[in-house]
Amino acid sequence: MENKYYNKIKLYGFNNLTKSLSFNIYDICYTKTEEERKKYIEYIDEQYNSERLTKILVNVTEMIGASVLNIAKQDYDPQGASVTLLISEEEVPLYVLDSSCNRGILTPIRENIVGHLDKSHVTVHTYPESHPENDISTFRVDIDVSTCGEISPLKALNYLIGSFDSDIITIDYRVRGYTRDVCGQKYFIDHNINSIQNFIEQETLEKYSLIDMNIYQSNIFHTKMKINDIKIDNYLFDLSEKDLTRTEKDTIFRRLNKEMTEIFYGINIQ
Repeated sequence: MENKYYNKIKLYGFNNLTKSLSFNIYDICYTKTEEERKKYIEYIDEQYNSERLTKILVNVTEMIGASVLNIAKQDYDPQGASVTLLISEEEVPLYVLDSSCNRGILTPIRENIVGHLDKSHVTVHTYPESHPENDISTFRVDIDVSTCGEISPLKALNYLIGSFDSDIITIDYRVRGYTRDVCGQKYFIDHNINSIQNFIEQETLEKYSLIDMNIYQSNIFHTKMKINDIKIDNYLFDLSEKDLTRTEKDTIFRRLNKEMTEIFYGINIQ
């Protein structure tokens, strides 16, 4: 992402624009029996435990050019996990670093404390979900990347999409605050953007149906994505498509598509 304004304009102080990128990512699975629902939740908890989520967020931090100050992570009972990274645009010297920060070095005997936020942070929370009267199980991931200064969360956009099995994706991006030049003039954004889609790889765009809802005057951008091709085999757990009748395949497809459509539009379909 090019900062065309600030390659030429001299700022008064530092660039203190806040750029926030928020994701909701949904994975959908057909789980007909209670046993299948249980196995799916166990699989998700194992695949996306706090250790793996931490690695993903550390990679995000490196991609956007930031440094880790502190990591706090937790696996929940019966399911789900959360990870929070406190990050800085530049590496903070040891003598300045708060004593509560662990610089990403986790040990069993150390308490991880996140009681404050510096200029930037990255968080992730997971929500595996199922219902005994529904044959569909879902897994939701909420990710927030908030930065201040020249580093941009948009640099990690494609990596985050590719890090999860993403059937439905909701993305929000917002630039907040303002920064000033030496003459005192305010600047409310430091890069060109008219859609989040500008920063998503073409190969990914071709796999999804997308809707934009943007408020350009407030530098608020919103994009929804729904997978185009629902291949039954990708959504079965302990089942194979070849073992299903045509009627069973049609029923499963309708239920999967209904679930995705409800999440995509945020409404219940009767």
